Amino acid sequence: MDGEPQPDLVEYRQVAAFRAALRRFLRVSEQAARRHHLTPRQHLLLLMIKGAADGSETSTVSELCQELQLAQSTVTELVQRAEQAGLVERRPSGADGRVVHLSATPAGADALARVHADLSAERDELARMLALLDHEREYHPA
Repeated sequence: MDGEPQPDLVEYRQVAAFRAALRRFLRVSEQAARRHHLTPRQHLLLLMIKGAADGSETSTVSELCQELQLAQSTVTELVQRAEQAGLVERRPSGADGRVVHLSATPAGADALARVHADLSAERDELARMLALLDHEREYHPA
């Protein structure tokens, strides 16, 4: 640790406040999901599908494994349960028969939209905390 810059107490307080806000966001997200009859993992699954980086509103099990940082067997089981609950549907890829594209059903999209609306204030608070950390980094670089 000799010679390495040490964070000051202000930085520790800011990071602690951000981590607390992040944890609060996760807890409130879980509660909102349950209020709308989703498990927290179903909410996250639907969010990753509808929020696909390419804008397609679809995903594959492999992509979800990456995004969710979960094992393939776990994602496969999650998808199967979501499909049984009528939240997602599968479509074979036209380009590769081994690939299945997942998309939200109308019921899944509706539940996701309701949870998303409930979390508006929490997203704003988390964005505010991120902006505060970025602002401090600009004026007090390490």
